Amino acid sequence: MSQEQVSYYEDFNEIEKKLWSLLIRAVNDRNSEFRTPVFICGDKDNLDGRVVVIRKVDDKNYFIQFHSDLRSTKIDIIKKNPSCSLLFYGKKEKIQLRIKVKSELHYNDDVTKTSWDKTGHISRKCYLVTNAPGTESEKPTSGLESKFDNFDFSKEESEKGYENFCVIKCKIKSIEWLYLAAKGHRRALIEFKKSKKFTWLVP
Repeated sequence: MSQEQVSYYEDFNEIEKKLWSLLIRAVNDRNSEFRTPVFICGDKDNLDGRVVVIRKVDDKNYFIQFHSDLRSTKIDIIKKNPSCSLLFYGKKEKIQLRIKVKSELHYNDDVTKTSWDKTGHISRKCYLVTNAPGTESEKPTSGLESKFDNFDFSKEESEKGYENFCVIKCKIKSIEWLYLAAKGHRRALIEFKKSKKFTWLVP
């Protein structure tokens, strides 16, 4: 299908339907270009960004979730300023999404327990590093003990990682959509307030 024929080119309902389908599919599709956005947070002059893996998308309650180590530097930043953003881009789809959010930190609660139970024991090794992410080291290191580094551990042993595990729940405030088309780009803003507001923008 050519760029000029897509149904969501100039239709708000189709645009919203398309963007949610891309985000929801990305949760389980490891090959999706929308699976690993850049998460940007900051407090005053301490701006920071990193790639994250989205783990849950809710198009009814308007939020996106991903996981983090509780000791990560971004946690303190979010505590000071929960206003953050997510940046997605799909080269094949030619779609960019700039999503403004209010971030909520979840630790040792029902949200984290549900997410942790769904996390395979091999994937849990990210939360088994001895020192906090970003800690200085005298040599190159994964931060893991050798048995964890070599995947030589049981699911029961991986449970220790739960004490470092947290979920960042991003409540969506707005989504800015940009579509790159040969006959002319299109850009729109969706704001999620008491009622949804759609606005066309100049690309």
